[in-house]
Amino acid sequence: MSSDHSIWRSCSTCKKPIAFQQTDYVCSVSTCNRKRNGFFFCSVSCWDAHVPMMRHRESWAEQLTAPTREAWKREQQAEQAPTKTSRTSSASSGTAGGSQDVLIVVSKLKQYIKQQAGLNTSDTVNGVLSDHLRHLCDQAIAHAAEEGRKTVMDRDFEPFLDLQ
Repeated sequence: MSSDHSIWRSCSTCKKPIAFQQTDYVCSVSTCNRKRNGFFFCSVSCWDAHVPMMRHRESWAEQLTAPTREAWKREQQAEQAPTKTSRTSSASSGTAGGSQDVLIVVSKLKQYIKQQAGLNTSDTVNGVLSDHLRHLCDQAIAHAAEEGRKTVMDRDFEPFLDLQ
């Protein structure tokens, strides 16, 4: 974001500023609307410029209005507030990366599942596997430390893996 307090975002194509409460456009394709992508456009022509690059078969520009500065601040605070989950968060175990980091190569995982069974893979799998991997790593780290080493090795994982 810009240091200018009237700017909400920049156009994903031309980088022109989009002000709070200004009309903007998003792509109708769900993969373009994910938080990590965050494509926003200042005009339909800027949206149109991204279509060939993203290889959409069928899409359209959806007109929106940028939020007010106050609404945007509330949304940011809500995202940063800790949430209660049924699963134990790795953030509580003291990992430096935090519980939101994906620790796997998602494209490789999806490719493997597709090749093995012809199935698609939900994006929610990434977090579950990353949490499980964090837990295994924490156990291996403790095992290496108990042995007086500063290097985690394959043998530190073996007691915790069920490879049957």
